[in-house]
Amino acid sequence: MSSITPDSKEKTFEKNAVTIDEKKIAIEGYIVGADNYDDRSNLKKTADGRIALIPQPSNSPDDPLNWSPAKKAITLAIIGFIAFLPDYTAGTGIVTLIPQAIEWKESQYNVQKAVVGNIFSLGICGLVVVALSNYFGRLPIIFLFQSFALATCAWAAAATSLKSFIAARILNGLVASSAQGGALMWIKDLFFFHEHPRKINYVEFPIILSPYLGPLITAFIEYKVSWRWGFWVCTILWGIGWLLIAGLLDEPYYDRTIPEAEQIPRQSRWLRLIGIEQSKAARSERRLLSVMLQPILAITKIPVLLIVIYYFLNFAWVISVNTTISIWLVNFYHFNPKNLGFFYFFGITGVTLGWLVGHWMHDAFGTFYAKRHGGRILPEARLTISYPATLIMVVSLIIIGLGVQKHWHYMVLAVFAAAQCCGIMICTTAVNAYLLDCYPGNSGEVSAWVSVGRIWGGFMATYIQLPWVQKIGPAKVLGIQAAITFAASFVIIFLQVYGRRIRQWQERKELVEK
Repeated sequence: MSSITPDSKEKTFEKNAVTIDEKKIAIEGYIVGADNYDDRSNLKKTADGRIALIPQPSNSPDDPLNWSPAKKAITLAIIGFIAFLPDYTAGTGIVTLIPQAIEWKESQYNVQKAVVGNIFSLGICGLVVVALSNYFGRLPIIFLFQSFALATCAWAAAATSLKSFIAARILNGLVASSAQGGALMWIKDLFFFHEHPRKINYVEFPIILSPYLGPLITAFIEYKVSWRWGFWVCTILWGIGWLLIAGLLDEPYYDRTIPEAEQIPRQSRWLRLIGIEQSKAARSERRLLSVMLQPILAITKIPVLLIVIYYFLNFAWVISVNTTISIWLVNFYHFNPKNLGFFYFFGITGVTLGWLVGHWMHDAFGTFYAKRHGGRILPEARLTISYPATLIMVVSLIIIGLGVQKHWHYMVLAVFAAAQCCGIMICTTAVNAYLLDCYPGNSGEVSAWVSVGRIWGGFMATYIQLPWVQKIGPAKVLGIQAAITFAASFVIIFLQVYGRRIRQWQERKELVEK
């Protein structure tokens, strides 16, 4: 008898699994307690027998749900690292604006076009990656896009003119967010329902951390050498990611609609890396055009659209603070690049705190909710954690705005900017877990749209923040942003009251054409 190990502390019993309709339980609620199932004799569950495995894994060693804990952990770590790189590189571009403007004798506004173009392009990339991954496989697409991202990052580091640099950064954005846009897709392929919040928390941690770590490290690099070395370091990191994908990643997609006896056995990871094995296993009815339309169909789902709007209106102000706080510190507190580098530890501190709190909070609340609802967890319950996160972000924005306006001590700015990062980290895991629970069969599409909300929110904030602050002052601007953040929480209230009924109403229409 072989065993299946969802993590290092759990083993499942190999039996003929009962059928669990994920689409149905997304509406009725996920039953995590194994004792709540009528037929438990053939139910695969964790070693302690308390938790039912959703989805039920097959008996095949090729099923990624049956991969070893080490292989799953390595895969998740690589995806997290690849997802970290786009915003890290974008953050590098923010810090290098002034020396680039001096070298090329251009205005800072013209140089900023590279940052804005890169950020906007990142949102488009995620949608394209998910669509192509559903047709050609996850592994060959992430490998292809990583290769292009590596090349365009090296191009940016070596650019000899502003036009060349802008072109490199825009093209980099179009290929860089392959792991960000498809993060939920990989998590859904590899892990069981009860593992999703923590795994999402692991992957989102480096994504939310990256806009702060990029400026921090690049500020020190720029202080000691030159802005070009900031981008050469990015290129080295993209190269490490390329080697990790080529050497360690495997294809996580496993078609559960095909009987185990009819599955094509896996033979060569190298053939899967370039997509040859996936092409042999592709279902004939999966046409490229219909697959490319899946992300468009996904956003027609009302809960998806509302969550994207909610996240857009929250993450935008995180980026607005990140992009302007360095200017405030230089103008009002007379910071030099070295001081700025140390100050950006606020982002690392805040995001890490949010990750640690979320690591325990999401699971604790899920257990609490299930005990009071007959072992069942509705997707809408995942959103409850966003309320304290929203409150933290509202208060932080108000204090930061007042602190800059009244020139309070810079540590006040550091503490509440860190608190804002903590809030967005908790909120990010909540909304991703909610959409993954709602639409488990379309994890890639909803992941890509959440990424769009985050990236385009940052794009909008980068574009409007400076002239807005110059016109009415930081206290009023951040106060308005705090009000918008508070108002956006009514989206969560609406979904918790009506979300299930809306999903039932839209259930008759297929989210994906198969």
